[in-house]
Amino acid sequence: MKKIKAAIVGTGFIGPAHLEALRRIPNIEVVALCEVNIELAREKATLLGIPEAYTFEAMLQNPEIDVVHICTPNFLHFSQSKAALLAGKHVVCEKPLATKIEEAEELVALAKEKGLVNAVHFNLRYYPMVRQMKTMRENGDLGDIYNVMGSYLQDWLFLQTDYNWRLEPDKSGDSRAIADIGSHLLDITEYISGLKITEVMADFSTVHKTRLKPLKAIETYSGKMLNASDYEEVPITTEDHATVMLRFDNGNKGSVTVSQVNAGRKNRLNIEIAGSKANFEWCSERPNEMWIGKRETANQLLMKDPALFSPEAAGLISFPGGHNEGFPDTSKQMFKEVYAAVREGKQPVQPSFPTFEDGLRELIICERIIESHKEQRWVKV
Repeated sequence: MKKIKAAIVGTGFIGPAHLEALRRIPNIEVVALCEVNIELAREKATLLGIPEAYTFEAMLQNPEIDVVHICTPNFLHFSQSKAALLAGKHVVCEKPLATKIEEAEELVALAKEKGLVNAVHFNLRYYPMVRQMKTMRENGDLGDIYNVMGSYLQDWLFLQTDYNWRLEPDKSGDSRAIADIGSHLLDITEYISGLKITEVMADFSTVHKTRLKPLKAIETYSGKMLNASDYEEVPITTEDHATVMLRFDNGNKGSVTVSQVNAGRKNRLNIEIAGSKANFEWCSERPNEMWIGKRETANQLLMKDPALFSPEAAGLISFPGGHNEGFPDTSKQMFKEVYAAVREGKQPVQPSFPTFEDGLRELIICERIIESHKEQRWVKV
């Protein structure tokens, strides 16, 4: 079988995660890496074992590259995705798809015009238990949905000395916690429940009004400590914490809370959906189990096991029951579906994976949430 050749653009936290996932799928070869300059690209290519180092523009000229993975800071997603599509490359883009709705709309239209495969890396859909919850809801096991409660909590920006480019609106956009991790939570809320968010009411808080920005580069999640003289104090305008009330198209309600300043919560997404027949709860820090609440019989704890899952969810499992799978496996499972479409050479009519249209949807919801916070009122989505 002919190998599909890919390039990865950006080597922060998520770029190497894409690389590792792609290397676990047969007949895919990551042949190129791009960074902000050729010197850094060569250094990272050597470190990661990738054959060729390029600047972004030079990489697009290589006719052998089929797929481009955009893993750069948010403000580059639109321009780089657009350039890759215009060069005839299929695109996998990190979220958010863009920092402005108009840009995301342009990318959706361009990808459709070109007929190229396009995906946004909402990989949390690809935990087998998330897919299982979705199919159980579709099969009627949940009943009518009464409410949804979700949270996504982290602590990597807990200290005033914690710093990252995501704190800078010119690179990240006007929202941080909602755009960064809230988008994942909102995406799987609609994905699992089958409901559409119709209105939002949001309230943000910025715990650290100023932060100490390092005067030298440090990598995300590195935990590297600097001296006091290595920092400068800078103002912070994006949210550390956000609470959003939701209204759904079935007339019922929900709420989500996101925070990047909750000590001890490393990467905890929790979602609980209350229905007329049962209550489903799942937590990303215990990804291989799902709690099923009952009123008149015993509660249940469903463990990840392909023999017990729906065919749709079992298809996302690579190992037998009792063999845990986690975050790195979600990207692998998503890319398996994306690259099946790449092998066909075109975007499926009904893609199983999250597309640019899904990226646009989340950007619209996030923009309405920002508007709601600023105006302190309910805003229609």
